[in-house]
Amino acid sequence: MYLLAHYFSAGKWWSTPTQYNQSMPYDFDAPVNRSNSDSIRWDRYAAGDVIPLWVADMDFQSPPCVLEALSQRVQHGVFGYTHAPDSLRHEIALYLAEQFSWEVDPEWIVILPSVVSGLYTAVRQLTNPGEHLIVPQPVYHHLRLACSEGPRPFTEIPLMLSHDRWVLPWQTLSQSCEVNTKLAMLCNPQNPGGTVYTKSELQQFAAFCEERDILICSDEIHAGLVLDSQIRHTPIASLSKSISMRTVTLMSLNKVFNFPGIGLAWAITENPHLRAAMQTDLHRTIADPGLLAYTATLAAMRGGESWRQSLLHYLRGNRDYVAARIKTMPPLRMAKMEASYLAWIDCSALNCADPHALFLGAGLALSPGAQFNAPQFVRLNFGTQRVILEQALDRMAAAIKTTNA
Repeated sequence: MYLLAHYFSAGKWWSTPTQYNQSMPYDFDAPVNRSNSDSIRWDRYAAGDVIPLWVADMDFQSPPCVLEALSQRVQHGVFGYTHAPDSLRHEIALYLAEQFSWEVDPEWIVILPSVVSGLYTAVRQLTNPGEHLIVPQPVYHHLRLACSEGPRPFTEIPLMLSHDRWVLPWQTLSQSCEVNTKLAMLCNPQNPGGTVYTKSELQQFAAFCEERDILICSDEIHAGLVLDSQIRHTPIASLSKSISMRTVTLMSLNKVFNFPGIGLAWAITENPHLRAAMQTDLHRTIADPGLLAYTATLAAMRGGESWRQSLLHYLRGNRDYVAARIKTMPPLRMAKMEASYLAWIDCSALNCADPHALFLGAGLALSPGAQFNAPQFVRLNFGTQRVILEQALDRMAAAIKTTNA
């Protein structure tokens, strides 16, 4: 991987986070060498000439405010048993009001180690064995695995393209329900499709669930990664009190500020019975977040907004670059991406039974569509430096030419 190696060696490497300064501009093109850092994404293919754009973390250092806060906490030097800071729930509520105009009582918030643990808890504690669930398809695989490993019977609802956006088939949703359907899994913004559901779309889904007395578990971890300023994320629980009372919303800043290795999450539910269910097994089989997770999350909420805005600007450029390149690679297709840094690429018209293997053979590792129960798709993580992204798409184009040879 000469080009990548040259890129890393030519760049600047900060040895300690204290060298950052809040007044410094945010340079997302700055090379960050993730080798020898125990990175899941970069280590899997480290032995070969492969660009790894699969697992959903970014190749950018976290905001300076987070690095400074972590550095100060480490300098304290004592890492004893730690509880959530008394101010944490209050600050989360303030953050939600500021970001989404959503008024949340801090008492509604349950602190969790991760959104994934929240998904599994929701399925197992909000439903009984034998009760039916519905889940979108494709979707982040842990929403489906939480159902299958519950184990609970479930029906997948295939998303459809409407005006170049992946949305639920609103007219036929009822066909996926059974008399004992108890819980609907929602992912908004949608992963891997990148759709940010509009308020009217969410109202339609909420009305559907209310009519059938179905609870909602909404994974909203990408809420802070809406790429276009004219589009706004709406938490489904913010629609009305009646919807809030039947909804568990799962959120985290892990993705937005790029610290999933130390992050935490939270569940929000106004309903005290659902809230008690979401606390089942906490502090027992479900561990508390690590102490550095509290530090990172509070720092991001308090001082990370300017960095987040700069990140969104950079990711918009990467998204537009990916979209433009995909247009030059027929028969690949990519629908409109409204959020996240994960491009959902349709390879169904490509003369290839396994597109993931095709691109891997060309030195590009993507998330296989089979992970999302859509094997003719691949998911590309463009949360990386532009020069790496350019090389990756060059390899994709070269791989496609081999199918037409």
